[in-house]
Amino acid sequence: MPDNEKAEIPFKMPEIDKIIHGPARLTILTYLYVVDSADFLFLQRQTELTKGNLSSHLITLEKAGYVDVKKEFVNKTPRTLLSLSPKGSEAFRAYLDSLRKVLNELPD
Repeated sequence: MPDNEKAEIPFKMPEIDKIIHGPARLTILTYLYVVDSADFLFLQRQTELTKGNLSSHLITLEKAGYVDVKKEFVNKTPRTLLSLSPKGSEAFRAYLDSLRKVLNELPD
């Protein structure tokens, strides 16, 4: 087949949410999907991201409306609580469905 011809693909690739698809953001959302909420330090330990890197990804997720951020003080110490928003939960489930579809439709 010449280089300029496209091979026919037996399925159409579903749309994949690129906000979620990055490894760090996928990891963050996966943890938040299985808990009601988590504090910043817990997520940092679980994801093994630096404070700056985790903060940067959380800003992206918050701007997309996928993560809710609540800042509070506990015994005069600041604490950041994070949770998956309803929009984030819906987007995460749609992302998982898209991945399953891709994997299930791949030829052997």
